[in-house]
Amino acid sequence: MKLMFAPFLLFASAATAQPAPVAASPAQIAPAAAVWDPVAPYIAAGQDEPGYRSWYLAAPWRGTQVKAFNDYLVANQVGGILPTWELLRTATSWKECGQQPFEVPPSDEWPHMVETLRYIRDYVIPAVGPVEPVSVYRNPVLNVCAGGAPESAHKLDSAIDLVPLKPIARETLMKTLCGIHSEHGAAYNAGLGFYAYLRFHVDSTKYRRWNMDPAVAADCPPIVHPEDIASVGQPLPQAPSATPASASPAIVAPAAPAPALSSSPAATTAAAPRGSSLGQPH
Repeated sequence: MKLMFAPFLLFASAATAQPAPVAASPAQIAPAAAVWDPVAPYIAAGQDEPGYRSWYLAAPWRGTQVKAFNDYLVANQVGGILPTWELLRTATSWKECGQQPFEVPPSDEWPHMVETLRYIRDYVIPAVGPVEPVSVYRNPVLNVCAGGAPESAHKLDSAIDLVPLKPIARETLMKTLCGIHSEHGAAYNAGLGFYAYLRFHVDSTKYRRWNMDPAVAADCPPIVHPEDIASVGQPLPQAPSATPASASPAIVAPAAPAPALSSSPAATTAAAPRGSSLGQPH
């Protein structure tokens, strides 16, 4: 309430002290900075935190499922790396596909998530800072509707599509993640893929890499064997006035209560993102 009334009281006090306020010249008014919100293009109303609360409360049995999933992550020492509720996000196109915005994966798929979270904890977050999941488990029906790869790791609850929450250039993001993937990814069977603007994919299904931009592909070549084609996404189409489109994946030789809702880090002011907002599913 103080915040609501303080400007009014300040205005009233100033009005009694001087007959008329002096209008500021346009040169004295600083333009408002654009807010850095890289998650916004991927998360619509219903898949945000209020949407999660509504989804959670809509069916009594969901609380039991969510608690069991959260307890499993904690027992395997990967709880809290990313907020549990964000790990339940399905696909960006959930609404168009007539599916749920959140879903607890089948329990027999939970072990796949453990290794993926370990890789994110050990190497992704230390390299690029905090990240937010925008798509995780997709049931087979949703995966088909969303245009996912036939053998997508999302169906196994192994894949997470992420967006960095600290400002970073797309090329820098790719070079950074490619570097750690080349050095450490094989030990985690980590898959790494890139999509529109700052969206990237991490899984622990098999060591492979795809969709690098031409600017970084020379230093970070694709790693996609013929048997991997069905598990990786397609390259992005060329978008006008956007960052360079992703390169095609070349084939190379074998070489309870709801868990506490963690808020995203405070928004940082920076230039607004450009380019295609969603990218191809995978």
